[in-house]
Amino acid sequence: MDSVSEARLSLIWPILADKIRTMAMMLEQEGIVIRVVQGLRSWSEQDSLYAQGRTKPGQIVTNCKGGDSWHNFGMAVDCVPSQFGPDQPYTPDWNDNHPLWKRMEAVAASLGLTVGAEFRTFPDNPHFQLTGQFPVGKPDGEVQQVFKNAGMEGVWKEVQIA
Repeated sequence: MDSVSEARLSLIWPILADKIRTMAMMLEQEGIVIRVVQGLRSWSEQDSLYAQGRTKPGQIVTNCKGGDSWHNFGMAVDCVPSQFGPDQPYTPDWNDNHPLWKRMEAVAASLGLTVGAEFRTFPDNPHFQLTGQFPVGKPDGEVQQVFKNAGMEGVWKEVQIA
């Protein structure tokens, strides 16, 4: 993975980071390069994104306020494939109908990641998360309380992966 992605992966749950690295290696063997374009978000950053298209200019990009996104707990990332292969500069391909996206989603699912493109009410195509026994939807009050008491690492210690 490139240095931009690695910097973002350094801030998230190490088990998720390893799965994203594995996904990237698998895809690179097929000539597909991905980048982590979003990783950890603070609750205030999340609130700012939530305001977009509501009280701030722009289109709506999330239905999650601060504390309601797995990004806020380091348990989600957004990845985007490059239009070009490994020997070219990274150039994002934002066409989520492109076969590169579908392949990225398939590899992520094969690694046990929740794929945001499959969200029923608000598909989030670049989104991948790993939440173990916690709900696939928004983090619940239990997760938020653990975070308030013990921080992100406390949440990570609570996660059980099947």
